[in-house]
Amino acid sequence: MITRLSTLFLRTLREDPADAEVPSHKLLVRAGYIRRAAPGVYSWLPLGLRTLRKIEDVVREEINAIGGQELLFPALLPREPYETTDRWTEYGEELFRLQDRRGTDMLLGPTHEEMFTSAVKDLYSSYKDFPVMLYQIQTKYRDEARPRAGILRGREFVMKDSYSFDMDDAGLEASYQAHRAAYQRIFDRLGISYAICQATSGAMGGSASEEFLALSGNGEDSFVRATGGDYAANVEAVVTQPGTERPVEGLPAAVEHETPDAETIATLVDWANSQGLDVTAADTLKCVVVKVTEPGAEEPELLGVLVPGDREVDMKRLEASLEPAEVAMAEDVDFRKNPFLVRGYVGPRGLAANGVRVLADPRVVTGTAWITGADAPNRHVVGLVAGRDFEVDGFVEAAEIREGDPAPEGQGTLTLERGIEIGHIFQLGRKYTEAFDVQILDVNGKRSIPTMGSYGIGVSRLMAVLAEQRHDDKGLNWPVEIAPYQVHVVVANKDAAALEAGDRMVAELDAAGIEVLFDDRPKVSPGVKFKDSELLGMPFAVVLGRSFAEGKVELRIRCGETLDVAADEAVAKVVELVRG
Repeated sequence: MITRLSTLFLRTLREDPADAEVPSHKLLVRAGYIRRAAPGVYSWLPLGLRTLRKIEDVVREEINAIGGQELLFPALLPREPYETTDRWTEYGEELFRLQDRRGTDMLLGPTHEEMFTSAVKDLYSSYKDFPVMLYQIQTKYRDEARPRAGILRGREFVMKDSYSFDMDDAGLEASYQAHRAAYQRIFDRLGISYAICQATSGAMGGSASEEFLALSGNGEDSFVRATGGDYAANVEAVVTQPGTERPVEGLPAAVEHETPDAETIATLVDWANSQGLDVTAADTLKCVVVKVTEPGAEEPELLGVLVPGDREVDMKRLEASLEPAEVAMAEDVDFRKNPFLVRGYVGPRGLAANGVRVLADPRVVTGTAWITGADAPNRHVVGLVAGRDFEVDGFVEAAEIREGDPAPEGQGTLTLERGIEIGHIFQLGRKYTEAFDVQILDVNGKRSIPTMGSYGIGVSRLMAVLAEQRHDDKGLNWPVEIAPYQVHVVVANKDAAALEAGDRMVAELDAAGIEVLFDDRPKVSPGVKFKDSELLGMPFAVVLGRSFAEGKVELRIRCGETLDVAADEAVAKVVELVRG
């Protein structure tokens, strides 16, 4: 296929868009791949749409190869199926809700477990129909509070979601592993650097869960890797190594002290050391008060979260631990309504005495002694022992994870990295099939409920990820398989013979099955053509410039070397490079 730049619907920009912060956003807009329509909503221009469709094709080929069958559900959906699973409420403010002219509640689909489950229930009734694997590539909608980074985090995005239905857990495991391997092939074909991380399931529900994170310093997701093993996990899914329980017998009694102006951990440690206690922040207990709103609840409830004083509460970890509830820090008004909450001096005993549920970091185990708030102004208690002086209602993963923390199972320590989520796979189990009462006759003629897996890939996000990982200061750099065109032919002088030769060359490339972008613009300077070529990012460029008079052309490998090639050999060389 030949596309001429003189007629292509394209305008490149020399300046970055004012609202763009990350390279992919800047370059995709400047290069004319996408165009902002509204916050978090983008139009796909011809070059962007070609790239997007090619990414879809890679995904489609690999999911088809493991037995996936493609279908397409509507994006505009009824409320009732999402009421069945409580996700009409659980999704919270991210769900686009609307009404039709009759006042019927509808939503724009953020994900489609309910629709897939309903379809299987309606159409299948026997174990002989299983296993089945269904998928779609479709636009999804989520009302992001702060859409940003272009198509990396928008309100409208293209996603591949597939679902496996099996009669038993062994079948689910096989379907899960087939998808896991297919995802690796997809991301390897695209040339993405990524890590596979243990993850939480969130609003999706389910048990086993892994996230595929593209390595990127601009990523919103933090994850960890072990220095002495293959362990990797999203920060929200990291399990803290528990503290060692100790006998409480014989431990010194807890003692309250006047601690003037010791409202922070730092000032509390200074006070303690001034008393000869020789402690660090890790010996203190931070009592953080948050508000938790369960799905469907009219009012939030207070919750106390206990973490060692040398750690901050990581709200993303806390939210993941308490999903689907919504979590927010307690505010001044909450302290005023509850006089037993003394800012800077909150302790676990006061929380429990006033009916506030208390969850603790796994390090806060029986026999550990702490310096913490005494629930009165300018007073702390020293030697407050867990399991003797206070009890907790459970444990929670809420404390920040740090570089150098111990990795599980003796795999060394943890290193912190950043990434962008590009895929997520879940073993959902029977959460949705039970909710919809999917009854299937098994091999013994008895009714059985099938088990599900859910597998998502952010298709449009992959395009931004490739732009993040593959660019330089001049522009984009697409891999051959998904570049909008495989070669960019540039006529860089006004010689009629060069233009004619360019026409012949692109015709020969096209005849050889090579997709060609031809810069045949007659009134554009060579400098502008070169800059556009680098900005647009095709993997190879053939330049008919000054050396054409000597029978030579330049063959530029994007972000690589430049070769001088005889003009009559250029087509063969390009075909060789494109086909690898």
